[in-house]
Amino acid sequence: MPFRRVVLIVLDSVGIGPMPDWQAFGDDMPSDTLGNCAKLRPLKLPHFEALGLANIRPFDHLTPSPEPLASYGRCALASPGKDTTTGHWEMSGIILKKPFPLYPSGFPADLMAEFERRIGRGTLGNYAASGTEIIKDLGVEHMATGRPIVYTSADSVFQIAAHEEIIPIEEQYRICETARDLLRGPHEVGRVIARPFIGQPGAFKRTANRHDYAVPPPQGMLLDALAEQGVPVVSVGKIADIFLGRGVTQSLKTKTNADGMARIVEAMNTLDTGLIFANLVDFDMLYGHRNDPEGYSQALEAVDAWLPQLHATARPEDLIIFTADHGCDPTTPSTDHSREYVPLLAYSPARTAANLGTRSSLADVGQSIAANFSTTIPAGLSFIPVIG
Repeated sequence: MPFRRVVLIVLDSVGIGPMPDWQAFGDDMPSDTLGNCAKLRPLKLPHFEALGLANIRPFDHLTPSPEPLASYGRCALASPGKDTTTGHWEMSGIILKKPFPLYPSGFPADLMAEFERRIGRGTLGNYAASGTEIIKDLGVEHMATGRPIVYTSADSVFQIAAHEEIIPIEEQYRICETARDLLRGPHEVGRVIARPFIGQPGAFKRTANRHDYAVPPPQGMLLDALAEQGVPVVSVGKIADIFLGRGVTQSLKTKTNADGMARIVEAMNTLDTGLIFANLVDFDMLYGHRNDPEGYSQALEAVDAWLPQLHATARPEDLIIFTADHGCDPTTPSTDHSREYVPLLAYSPARTAANLGTRSSLADVGQSIAANFSTTIPAGLSFIPVIG
């Protein structure tokens, strides 16, 4: 194999410019997550610049490297969507024929009535909202009534928030499992998510007991293919939840980007060969959906400041890939995900860089990893021959 270890790091929602079909996906204007952050103020990303981030395309205040350390390019999304599940599934070789259903006006009344019947409780909410805002708005009523808070977002998700002292965590999980069983057929959302919280009114705080109940991905995707080859896979962050743990040999949960970066290094210090598949979610969860470009920019700079530690941990036979799953432009009026190209940086200490151009699908990332470990997945074109 060209590389003994591959480290795939998903910078959640760090898109780099609108795809031509952005209007078909509900974007209120063409989005450019990284580009618009760079316009607002100079970003301090010297290590990403050295890798070749600004060689992909021009960005305000970022300088292309005359000799980039990484192979560089961008990926289009071939699937009809702009959400977490769609992006990660495509990365693993699954290109959807139709998008997961969205519910910007809330879930149908008959569906909610059946859900309430099955769980033996009424519910609150049932509209699209920020998770932190909806518990501020409905948390007191929830504590008084014991009714869980149901809400959705720009993703295809059915989210259930409840106070851990009002509905014990195991009961919250049972409620989510009931929702997952109900949401089939035309209402098969990408994920049901438990969103527990604690605290008193005015000081509610979500806990680390979040749990995602995803739709089972079709057989043959990247992690299945690696499992058949006996290739170890370490999941960092929400990756194991997205793929229902299939093919994952070790799952390292995280609370923040900083925690995720520490877990990546931890995995690199223990795994001799295989795939480390990580998601750094703060960009999307904390800043993109809350229209906070300064927070988004600081999160980018924090990852950049960590890159020397990542490089110091890397071995000559490693391949480190940075990409994203969609956009979430914090500078536009919308708080939704955005239909954007995503960056592609592929770095190995022992390899020279190449221009990977515009890839027609994010599946090229997964196919490259599969090819490295002598297997294949249903979609994508490997770039290993170019860099390996």
